[in-house]
Amino acid sequence: MSNWKTLLLRIGEKGPEYGTSSDFKDHIETCFGVIRREIERSGDQVSPYLLQCAEQLPHKIPLYGTLIGLLNLENEDFVRKIVESVQANFQVALDSGNCNNIRILLRFMTSLLCSKVIQPASLIVVFETLLSSAATTVDEEKGNPSWQAQADFYVICILSSLPWGGAELAEQVPDEIERVLVGIQAYLSIRKHSSSSGLNFFLKGESENSPSEKDFVEDLWDRTQSLASNGWKLDSVPRPHLSFEAQLVAGKFHELRPIKCMEPPSPPSDLSRENIGKQKHDALMRYPQRIRRLNIFPANKTEDVQPIDRFVVEEYLLDVLLYLNGCRKECASYMANLPVPFRYEYLMAETLFSQILLLPQPPFKTLYYTLVIMDLCKALPGAFPAVVAGAVRALFEKISDLDMESRTRLILWFSHHLSNFQFIWPWEEWSYVLDLPKWAPKRVFVQEVLQREVRLSYWDKIKQSIENASALEELLPAKAAPAYRYSLEEGKEKTEEHQLSAELNRKVKEKQSARDMMSWIEEKIYPVHGFEVTLTVVVQTLLEIGSKSFTHMVTVLERYGQVFGKLCPDNDKQVMLLSQVSAYWKNNAQMTAVAMDRMMGYRLVSNQAIVRWVFSPENVDQFHVSDQPWEILGNALNKTYNRISDLRKDISNITKNVLVAEKASANARAELEAAESKLSLVEGEPVLGENPGKMKRLKSTVEKTGEAEVSLRESLEAKEALLNRALSETEALLLLLFQSFSAVLKERLPEPAKARSMEDLKSEDENSSAMEVDSENGNPKKKSEIGEREQWCLSTLGYLTAFTRQYANEIWPHMEKLKLEVFSGEDVHPLFLQAIFSALQIPLQ
Repeated sequence: MSNWKTLLLRIGEKGPEYGTSSDFKDHIETCFGVIRREIERSGDQVSPYLLQCAEQLPHKIPLYGTLIGLLNLENEDFVRKIVESVQANFQVALDSGNCNNIRILLRFMTSLLCSKVIQPASLIVVFETLLSSAATTVDEEKGNPSWQAQADFYVICILSSLPWGGAELAEQVPDEIERVLVGIQAYLSIRKHSSSSGLNFFLKGESENSPSEKDFVEDLWDRTQSLASNGWKLDSVPRPHLSFEAQLVAGKFHELRPIKCMEPPSPPSDLSRENIGKQKHDALMRYPQRIRRLNIFPANKTEDVQPIDRFVVEEYLLDVLLYLNGCRKECASYMANLPVPFRYEYLMAETLFSQILLLPQPPFKTLYYTLVIMDLCKALPGAFPAVVAGAVRALFEKISDLDMESRTRLILWFSHHLSNFQFIWPWEEWSYVLDLPKWAPKRVFVQEVLQREVRLSYWDKIKQSIENASALEELLPAKAAPAYRYSLEEGKEKTEEHQLSAELNRKVKEKQSARDMMSWIEEKIYPVHGFEVTLTVVVQTLLEIGSKSFTHMVTVLERYGQVFGKLCPDNDKQVMLLSQVSAYWKNNAQMTAVAMDRMMGYRLVSNQAIVRWVFSPENVDQFHVSDQPWEILGNALNKTYNRISDLRKDISNITKNVLVAEKASANARAELEAAESKLSLVEGEPVLGENPGKMKRLKSTVEKTGEAEVSLRESLEAKEALLNRALSETEALLLLLFQSFSAVLKERLPEPAKARSMEDLKSEDENSSAMEVDSENGNPKKKSEIGEREQWCLSTLGYLTAFTRQYANEIWPHMEKLKLEVFSGEDVHPLFLQAIFSALQIPLQ
C-alpha cells in the first residue's frame, strides 16, 4: 500500500506510521504534509480514497474533516470536488434508501462544517428538508403515517449528527439551529409513539408498552436536549479542528445544493388493519431501527457516562461492526481502541448482545459476533471476559421473559463461545435448575446449551466440563448411539424381521440397485407383513448402514432414496417415515434433524409432512421442554423459502440473459439483412448479397443466436412454472402451519375471558391452587413458578411469533387467504391473533 494511503488509513491510531506520537494534531499535520504533495501528482486517486476512509471508518470523521479543512486552505478546487462528491453520494443514498450512507454522510457534512469547509446555512437547509419530509410523512392528510419509520429515521439522522457539530452550529447560526430543534419538537408532538411489541427482546406487559415508556426517537431527543443544555460539551467526540482554528478560519466556505427526499408510497385506499400493518412492516424493513437497548447491566456500571456519550459510543461500535465485518481481528482492535477517554466494556458487551438478539434479524450471522467477542476477550483479557460472563448471567436471570427467537440465538452463541474457551464455565452456579420443573425456562436453557456443546465436541468431554456440578449430567443428552431394533446381540430372540433386515443389509453390500431392492420389498416383505413392518425394516436397516457418519447417511439416501420415495408417496406415509427416523435417532437430536433435512432436500418427504409430524402428539408434548421439534420445523421452513429465493435469483439472472440474447439475435439479423441488401460482383456480374462465405457465416450466426434466445426463453418459462408451483405449495404450507398452531393452542389456552394478554397467561397459574405437585420429582411447586400448561402456552405462542416474524415477507402475499381460513371466526383465540399480529406489525385494535 502506498505511504499516503497508509497514513490516511491509520490516522489517529498508535502504530509505526506515525512514530511514537499519539497526538491527533501531530497525526493530522504529518498526514496533511504528505497528502498535499500527493494531490499534485495523483489528486484523482486521493479524493475517492479519502472519502472511502471517512465513510468506512466513521469514528475518525473529525480527523478527516480537519484534514480536508487544512487542504481547503491551499487547494479550494480539490476540496470543492470532495464536497460535490459527498453531496452527490448523499443524494444517491436518499434516492435508494441506503440508511447507513445517509447517516454517515450527514455526519461527515456536519464535521466539514466544523472545519470551515461547508457553509452553516446550507447544512441547516439540508436538516430542514429532511425535517419537512418527516413532518409531511406523518401528516394524516398529506402523507402516509404507516411509513413513520422513514420519518423517524430522517429525524434520527439529524439528531445523531449534532454531537459532531452542535457547538459550531449554536455558535455560528444560533437562530437557525434553534429553529431546527423547535421543528423536531413539533414533529415529536404529531408523530405516534412507536410501540413495536413484536420486536422487543423481552415479553412485556401492557403497562410496559404504554406511551409513558420512551421509544428510541423520544429517548434520543432527550439526550440531545441534555447535550444542548450542557453547552454541547461531550467527551466521546474528538475536536481536533480546535487545534487548527486560527488557520481554518481563513478557508473558503462551499455551498451545498438543495436535496430531495424520497417520498413514501401512497397510503392504501382501504385502511384496514392488515393494509396498515403491511405498509408499517415494509417501512420497518426499509428503515430498520439500528439498535434496541438491552439494559441488562446495573446503572452504576455506566452511570459515569453522559446519556449522549453512550449513544455516540454505540454508534462507533455499530459502525465498526458494519464496515469491518470482513476482517474480524481488525474489527475487534478498533472496538477496543475507540477515541473516547472513558472505559466502555459494559457498554460494548451490551451493544454486541443487542445485535446478536436483535429482531427481526441482526445485520450479520451470529457466527460473526461470536468471533468478535472471542477476539475482544483475547485483546482485553483483564476486563472483557468478566463483562461477557456478567452479561450471560444477567440474560440468564431474565430468560423466562426473553423472546423465543432471541433465546435460541443466545443458546447457539453461548455454546459456540464456550467451545472456543475449552467449555469452561462455573456450572455450579446454575446447578439449582435441577430443582426446577422440567419445563422451567432456566432448566431448558441449560439443557439446550449442554446439548449444543455435545454437538460441537463429544459427550465425555462435556461431561468432564461439568464435573464441578456433576448433577447436571442429568441434563446431558443420552449418548448418541442409534436405537437399532435388529442388532444380533447374544440372548436376543431372532425374529423374522431380523432375517429380513439381514437380507436387506446383504443386498446393500452387494450394491444392488434401488429398483431391484424395491422389487424384492414389494414381492417378499410388503404382501406378507404389511406397510408398517416393511417401513420399519427398511428405515431401520438403511439408517443403520448409514449411521457411521453424515457422509455415510447422505450416501445411503442418495443411493436408496427412491426406496423411501416409492414406499411413502403421500403425506400420511411420509409422517410415518419421519416417526421411524425419529425413533432410530432418538438419542441423537442432531442426526435426527440432519436426516430429516436431507430427506426433504432429496424430496423424499414434503414440507407439509414435516409440519404434520412436528404437530403430532408425540412432539406437541415436548414443545416447552425441548427445542428439537422447533429446530426441525425451522429447517423445513428455511429450506422451503431458500428454494423460492433461489428460483427468484435464477429467474432474475435468466431474464437478464434473455435481454442480452435478444439484442445479440437482433444485431445478427440486422447484419444479415444489411448484407443481403448489398450488391456485390461475383465473376464480374452484379449479384444481390455479399460474397457467399460471409453470407454463410452470417446466417449461421443468426441461427445460433436465435437458438440461444429460444433456449433461454424455454429455461425462463420452466423456472417461472417452478416458482408458481412453489408459491402455490407455500400457500398450502402456511395454511397448514397456522391451522396446526391454532388447533394445538385452542386445546390448551385458557378461555379468552381469563387470558387476553401474555401477562394474563403468566398470572393464570397464580389463580389456581396454591400448591401443586411437580409431576417430575414429586416435590411441591413453588408458588412463583409458572405451571406446565401455562409455560407450554407461552413457549408455543413465542415460537408462533418467531416463525411469523421470520417469514413475514412470504406470509404477506397470502394474507387474504390466511385471514379468511385461519385468522377469522369466533373460535379464534385472541392470544393466537396477538402473537401473529404483533410479529407482522398489524395494529391489535
